[in-house]
Amino acid sequence: MSIRILLADDHKITREGLRSLLEKEPDMEVVAEAEDGRTTVSLVRELQPDVVIMDVSMPDLNGMEAARQIGSEFGGVKIIALSMHSDSLFVTEMLKSGASGYLLKDCAFEELARAIRAVVADQTYLSPSISGVVINGYLHRLSRVDISGPQALTDREREVLQLVAEGKSTKEIALALHISVKTVETHRRQIMDKLDIHTVAELTKYAIRKGLTSLET
Repeated sequence: MSIRILLADDHKITREGLRSLLEKEPDMEVVAEAEDGRTTVSLVRELQPDVVIMDVSMPDLNGMEAARQIGSEFGGVKIIALSMHSDSLFVTEMLKSGASGYLLKDCAFEELARAIRAVVADQTYLSPSISGVVINGYLHRLSRVDISGPQALTDREREVLQLVAEGKSTKEIALALHISVKTVETHRRQIMDKLDIHTVAELTKYAIRKGLTSLET
């Protein structure tokens, strides 16, 4: 039986390249593509693939938040982060969010194929080039509690923070998250209080620094 794969990346050319390579593997099948985190979660809910290959920096809902939502609802779906970021912050946050693998985008395709088969076999796969950085960074982060970090926010507050940082209006955020304008305003006020940040510009800088958004799209 083929390994059913969902590709999630906001760059179409990346998805097309990966699909072309993956579909040459006799035991792999690409069942869908997504260009943002929210669509990824929706497609996982609909199709329940075996593996999601996901970029960390995606619009609307980033890879970390999408991984958290997928992991909480579909624990059997394996997630591999495929990213340009080798910083330990991105890697450890993705692993804590439920990813089983993390590879850099400059890796060889053979390594990605190896990672897919590894996570399906319930193993964790990290690019050799970042393993040392990941271990050191992870141990360091475990040794302290960052009360001002993203983990101080609820899942919904992190979603709102990303959308605020991406320039969405209160009404647009309410529509995207299917909540009221008043609720969005409450979340934004709570975010600012928790982080002790009181301007949208500073919130945006914070979100970029913490990897919640890249604003590259």
